[in-house]
Amino acid sequence: MLTLFVYPIIFIAVVAVVSVFILMLILRMVFNFSDPNPFSRTGRFAFLIKKWTDRYVYPPARFLAGYRIDTKYAPLLTMFITAVLAYFTLQILGNIFFIIDGLVLSTIALNVKAIIGFILYGALSAYVLCILIRILAAWFVVGTNKFLRFIHTITEPVLGPARRMIPTVGMFDFSAMVVLILIMLLQTLVLRLFIYG
Repeated sequence: MLTLFVYPIIFIAVVAVVSVFILMLILRMVFNFSDPNPFSRTGRFAFLIKKWTDRYVYPPARFLAGYRIDTKYAPLLTMFITAVLAYFTLQILGNIFFIIDGLVLSTIALNVKAIIGFILYGALSAYVLCILIRILAAWFVVGTNKFLRFIHTITEPVLGPARRMIPTVGMFDFSAMVVLILIMLLQTLVLRLFIYG
């Protein structure tokens, strides 16, 4: 129902918006390196593109500046982050629609085993989302608030022990990735045992 009729529309809309945004970032990079005359038509257009994209490019630029990398490459990092966020947003929405559709159909069929499976699958999906929010917040959010403290509180019991068992490689902490992979394997197991089994 939702997966068949609503998700394709959302997918097309997200891909269209992301494509336009990435095109604007590509133009911004071209203008950064070509440095057009600010009084020409091209220069005024370049200024508009810069103005529209500044708030999204600034955090990656600040991140790159912290590592002494030329901030002219910030649009590339912004494109990568945008593509990753769009991918995960579509995955999360697909999962939500899959769970809702599954719960509705299982309830209509009075299939208790499938209902339990979809609830477990949904809980694991919500936990994956919390871990992703924590990872993104660690990179891009300065400071904290009640929501981020809540995310930290519910993810730390799993991420803390994983961090102690899996050593960091340089500045990279792979423990969250390992936990995400394990949770996704657990989701596959839930699907096989409760829903497709």
